[in-house]
Amino acid sequence: MKAITYNGMQDVRVEKVEDPKIQKPDDVIIKVTSTAICGSDLHIFRGTVPKVARGTVLGHEAMGIVEETGKDIAELKKGDRVIVPFPVSCGHCWYCEHDLWSLCDNSNPNGEVGGLFGYGDLYGGYDGGQAEYMRVPYGNVGPKVVPEELADEQVLFLTDILPTSYWGTLVQGGVKPDDTVVVLGCGPVGLLCMKWAAFGGASRIIAVDNIPYRLKHAAGYDRVETINFDDYDNTGEYIKQITHGGADVVVDCVGMDGKRSALETAETLLKIQGGSKSAIEMSSQAVRKGGTVSIVGVYGARYNMFPFGDFFSRGITLKMGQCPA
Repeated sequence: MKAITYNGMQDVRVEKVEDPKIQKPDDVIIKVTSTAICGSDLHIFRGTVPKVARGTVLGHEAMGIVEETGKDIAELKKGDRVIVPFPVSCGHCWYCEHDLWSLCDNSNPNGEVGGLFGYGDLYGGYDGGQAEYMRVPYGNVGPKVVPEELADEQVLFLTDILPTSYWGTLVQGGVKPDDTVVVLGCGPVGLLCMKWAAFGGASRIIAVDNIPYRLKHAAGYDRVETINFDDYDNTGEYIKQITHGGADVVVDCVGMDGKRSALETAETLLKIQGGSKSAIEMSSQAVRKGGTVSIVGVYGARYNMFPFGDFFSRGITLKMGQCPA
């Protein structure tokens, strides 16, 4: 089959690889009909995610038709049309029983973090869905049948970015009516976070980016005003000024791929830093005392000069992690 594979930093290829096969009795093979590129795939492309083997099939946003099932599969049959959530979850550990699917204890033999499709050995070593076919472990748990009358484009985002944005804004972020909300990053997840913030009753939504077409698109959303961070020496402090003390909630949809200083670029290449901390610094400045910073964007393992003192002294709540989709 054809698949998109990782072959080193900034080296992604369309290659022919072996078709996936049933390995365990509760496996399912999916013929992929639609897949998407996530912003977090860029972290792999840029070399900031460790332990991604060459030849790994990328992608964790996919849906398709059930092609084959293991003998223990009871919930699906050949021909079912399904979406595949991005976490790999066993369904019966303590975390899965408490709906914390992305923290599954059994899906990743390589560490504490739960398994993810297409994200390398650190997350279980599962090949992803940017391919013609994919193997889905724990097939009685993850894949969900979708109605035939809904097109792929109407349901594909349920695999990741729609629940991720909902979780990051309303559950993890805790946005309430009349809140002022800042969203860092106007990519697809950031735009959805703005939608959820408005849905949750936010009275003011401030979108921050430095790409003009993204800012223009965000400006067309209900209750959204935009800021180009290149226009200010300290955007976080500027937001604090125009909000009279800071936002109630800041949602960081950028993560470690924010704009880097020369020092951060060098540190990242030397593997002593996991990218940029510009977004988390801006978050700590833009949020009010006692406010909440919700991290949706992915961060690496090590960050030098993390603004821990700002969070402590101003009583800021910091929440983060993979959405339990």
